[in-house]
Amino acid sequence: MDTAAARSRLEAMLDDLDRSIAILRGEHPGRDSSAADAGSGLSDSDRVEAALESLERHRNAVGAALDRIAGGTYGLCIGCGAPVPEGRLEARPDAARCVACQAKHDRAMR
Repeated sequence: MDTAAARSRLEAMLDDLDRSIAILRGEHPGRDSSAADAGSGLSDSDRVEAALESLERHRNAVGAALDRIAGGTYGLCIGCGAPVPEGRLEARPDAARCVACQAKHDRAMR
């Protein structure tokens, strides 16, 4: 994948993620301390917190991909150093690992 095209896609992803994070934070700035809604509020807050954590992890991955572009290592697996397949980068421009290394990483994270 052309790094200029990758950078453009990643920057657009970063903008979208920032907007989504800001919306979630704006709608749910903190946990509801109301006793009447304690059960449902906690559940909603937990879902919002989980969504924010997921968005922030994705944002970090996109930022790391932009750093790899700047450092000249974009498209190289951070696990083994082999090129990440073009199709994988097309589908996931923030992909940091080849499929084999990603599978190993995922197993290790369980």
